[in-house]
Amino acid sequence: MKEELKGFLIRLWPLFLLFVGLPLFSFAIWYLLPGKKLDILVIDKTVKDQSYQEHAGLFWSLNHLKYKKSDGEFYQIDKDYLGFFPTGKKDFGISKDLKGKSQEEIRSIVRQKDLVYIADTYGVYEGDFSENKKEQITKKIYGGLDFPELQMIRMAKEEGKVVVAEYNSIASPTPKAIRTEFENLMGIKWTGWIGRYFDELDTMVNGDIPGWMIRQYERQHEIWNLSGPGLIFIKESGEIEAFVHTRDYENKIPLIRTQKINKHGFKLPEVVPYPDWFDVVMIERDYQVISYYDIAPTSQGLQRMRSMGLPRFFPAAIVRNFKKGSQYYFSGDYSDIRGDFGSHRFYGLPTLWRGLYVASDYTDRQSFFWNYYLPLVTQVLDKSKKESN
Repeated sequence: MKEELKGFLIRLWPLFLLFVGLPLFSFAIWYLLPGKKLDILVIDKTVKDQSYQEHAGLFWSLNHLKYKKSDGEFYQIDKDYLGFFPTGKKDFGISKDLKGKSQEEIRSIVRQKDLVYIADTYGVYEGDFSENKKEQITKKIYGGLDFPELQMIRMAKEEGKVVVAEYNSIASPTPKAIRTEFENLMGIKWTGWIGRYFDELDTMVNGDIPGWMIRQYERQHEIWNLSGPGLIFIKESGEIEAFVHTRDYENKIPLIRTQKINKHGFKLPEVVPYPDWFDVVMIERDYQVISYYDIAPTSQGLQRMRSMGLPRFFPAAIVRNFKKGSQYYFSGDYSDIRGDFGSHRFYGLPTLWRGLYVASDYTDRQSFFWNYYLPLVTQVLDKSKKESN
């Protein structure tokens, strides 16, 4: 009996190493690696619940890479940002931002930071806290870029800091005057168009298409007679257009392309599908394109894009460097994480997940995070760390 038990345990040894020994070894390496100081000011005005979805990707990355605040503490997803803080009560939540602060106070805050990261300023609406969230656009509770944030961006540029902004930083509900100044400070120009991919446009099959989007389309095109994969483009003025796969464009899903060899030194997959919201921006000449969107329009689709004022290719991630400091813009909802990504305290975890989540699999949001966002933000943080020294 003892020999049988011994033989059984020997056979189990490889499994023990795989499921217990390897994770313990991975955790030990992560624990022993030294932390890195990087002071970051995060702005997220679109916090609907305790998932902190719109900045969850950034904070998971910061903690996995062991970036810490100047006090030596790790970043806490529920505390270390400015924006909206949901309470779960009748008042919905409270806002904590730069409003009411003097120029001197804002400059003092900026000087203490190495990087400013604007994750999302779309805001929160009454419908976000009701059971029926898809039927209509409801009253705004809080949101939009404000003048103090413009001062912060201007001062960050003057102080040689790094600024990163994502979609949606300048679209609705940010006032046009604020947006124009943001564009001047960041050196980009929004075309007014945003887009979103849907794997099925038939509303009888896909119940996730917002009701307001359907009604808006029917007011302009009489009937929503769409089916199959497609892109919905919406302009700030209210104009809405649908691009149907094979008829208007050939890439089933928008692709983010990155040149294998690029002068700015970013190492990213050459092709990654992106199935979420994006905006179309034009950029000044001093910007370098890290990655760009490609939908491969047909001749009909290309003609439609030109009539809409859209370019054949448009930026996905861009950067421009100054003598000191730099500015980035990500034309997508990149740091948005949906679901549980597990503990960040394991060395080599991203390599494992990149092996399991194929970059071409767009059906799982985690695939985009492991294959594109995490490598991108890792390199941005690394470059920011070097610039801050």
